Amino acid sequence: MPFPAVPERVDPPFLDGERAAVEAWLEFHRATLLHKCTGLTPEQLGERSVPPSALSLRGLVRHMTEVETGWFREVLGGEQVEWAYCSEDDPDGDFDGVGRDPDEPDTATAVAGEFTALAAAVGASRALAGGHASLDDVGLGTRRGRPVSLRWIYLHMIEEYARHNGHADLLRERIDGATGE
Repeated sequence: MPFPAVPERVDPPFLDGERAAVEAWLEFHRATLLHKCTGLTPEQLGERSVPPSALSLRGLVRHMTEVETGWFREVLGGEQVEWAYCSEDDPDGDFDGVGRDPDEPDTATAVAGEFTALAAAVGASRALAGGHASLDDVGLGTRRGRPVSLRWIYLHMIEEYARHNGHADLLRERIDGATGE
């Protein structure tokens, strides 16, 4: 069974205000990552780039779940969060843990859960950001002990997704030859 369903990608408007523009670009990049995963089997999503790298499309989905959680819930919302994949003992568990869990019932179930977790993290991010009237609003948490504005978080998230979407494009091309935006 291929994962995930084909997401809708909407080109950001050419003429828009700052907030609408950064929100549109972030949504575009969120959809792009899912688009890169569309139509692949759970096993293909877990294929590594090249040894010794742990990079995989499945790892990118897990990583972006942690990134969404960290920047929006922890930094913007000031919450204490429990990480889904990473820990102090395994800070790269989002990538390294792919296919490593001996208790994983089956890959398809695990992958479906990972896409569900990303969707939930994105939903929480949207809700938290939507509660702020201004891009100048400062989060309740900090990054390296310093306050961070919602604008900075949005811009960083766009950069984070864009960088990893480049990785996803190369991974997808290696898996089945598909290229594109």
